[in-house]
Amino acid sequence: MRIALGQINPTVGDLVGNVSLCTRFARDAAERGAELIVFPELSVTGYPPRDLVEKHTFIPANEEAVLRLAESTADLPLAVIAGYVGHSEKSVGKRATNSAAILRGGQVLMRQQKILLPTYDVFDEARNFVPADKQTLWRDGDTNVALTICEDAWNDKLFWHPRLYSRDPVEELMLQGGDILVSINASPFHIGKRELRYDMIRSMARRYGKPVVMVNQVGGNDHVIFDGSSFAMDAAGNLIASAKSFAEDLVIVDTGTGIGDRNADFPGETEAVYEALVLGTRDYLAKCGFRQVLIGLSGGIDSSLVAVLAVDAVGKENVRGVAMPGPYSSDHSVRDARDMAERLGIQFDIIPITPAYDEMTRTLAGVFAGTKPGVAEENIQARLRGLTLMSISNKFGAVVLTTGNKSEIAVGYCTLYGDMCGGLALISDVPKTMVYELSREGNRRHPGAIPESVFVKPPSAELRPDQKDSDSLPPYDTLDAILRLYVEEFRSAAEISAELGLPLELVKDVALKVDRNEYKRQQAAPGLKVTSKAFGIGRRFPIAQRYQENLQRYQENQ
Repeated sequence: MRIALGQINPTVGDLVGNVSLCTRFARDAAERGAELIVFPELSVTGYPPRDLVEKHTFIPANEEAVLRLAESTADLPLAVIAGYVGHSEKSVGKRATNSAAILRGGQVLMRQQKILLPTYDVFDEARNFVPADKQTLWRDGDTNVALTICEDAWNDKLFWHPRLYSRDPVEELMLQGGDILVSINASPFHIGKRELRYDMIRSMARRYGKPVVMVNQVGGNDHVIFDGSSFAMDAAGNLIASAKSFAEDLVIVDTGTGIGDRNADFPGETEAVYEALVLGTRDYLAKCGFRQVLIGLSGGIDSSLVAVLAVDAVGKENVRGVAMPGPYSSDHSVRDARDMAERLGIQFDIIPITPAYDEMTRTLAGVFAGTKPGVAEENIQARLRGLTLMSISNKFGAVVLTTGNKSEIAVGYCTLYGDMCGGLALISDVPKTMVYELSREGNRRHPGAIPESVFVKPPSAELRPDQKDSDSLPPYDTLDAILRLYVEEFRSAAEISAELGLPLELVKDVALKVDRNEYKRQQAAPGLKVTSKAFGIGRRFPIAQRYQENLQRYQENQ
């Protein structure tokens, strides 16, 4: 069977646009001799639709969109598989189903519903959908096609230990006599995810001795980024077709001959994260109707990286940098910011905040009388910078990109209504050590854009004389190692201390900082997820809580 992998970038809720996109890809696939084109999970809707599903008009609109797709491809000599939100026939439970339709000749030949509804990390499908009780094969000529929807293929008992579900929809379909497995996905990117998919599908192909086609969505939708990277494997688990990462693509594979297009541009993980952030930023802005971005340029490594990423995402003509020197800003900070802006060719402004800071401190002098200057005075500077950026944003309609990295946000080394002000937290899931790696990648794409002095100077918020990040935090390589285990793997402080060989009190201090700053993170701008566990919708901790695992375990160990 000649199958086309339709790796598309749909927009959530744009039913007309998504149907048009599917139709265009289907016509291209037909011209290339495909007998079947397969689109990603919820391709008609875009993933994730979240609570749009609860709108009374949404499900009927989806059903109508599927019929329009059938009509628009009726004259093509191929079948179409597309995901959509369907209506449940069950008398109890949710009214919506995560479904796929098989179309040919203007007709809906078959509908398949998803069985396994994930509720971990960024997923919460059980909130909106009702699961199917069973699935059936689609007989196309002499071929029995086993069609599964994303999570249904992610529970192989020979690959996952332990498994999340008791049922294995793939096994159930293959026992019915499946000749080929087709898996439609909306599988978000994170570091290591592409290799994981390869390993999982390879294991599945070898287990059943059947070819597997895996089609994945590409593009950014709010917090999540989909890398595409669709592929097909033969019955022995050999890769026979592959699509690009982080771009729309149309790949043709002949499962009979085992020959297919090999378009994969499988970049290393640092390059992949860079591409993911560019794609996520571009789609967030475009799908929300924005064109221009605004960045506070401090001359530091974080804002420098954000500026380079922004140029790649929306073009230098749509990026504006603003330096806002304060009473403790160093000369080299403004110089480095100006130098980088000139090298990138972006608009650059300098707006000093010292006069406003002096006036604000005089205004508060009576209230602050008798107290020692400290964090409150420091944060006035950060908030004046936030006010400045948001004022420019309101005037010109440019979205402010915040510049805080994951390491700082994790421990609360950021200011509410100050450097946290903005519309998108571009690098909020990027640890500080990775910021440097990505900045080197940015300089490979824009030679010399980030001055070398930015890489070598000690990180500083410059809110007091001679301030350095190391005054308040451990070295970033140490901090990031702790945070990876605590935030992404949920390890206890005692376990982390033992594994990394670090003092228990140091790990305890970092862990408590993470716990106590949940209130800040839940007021942050939406961020782009690139690690296995990002702050945001995939990590749901209460703000008001008194569970102190670390303290209890320390007491037990003493």
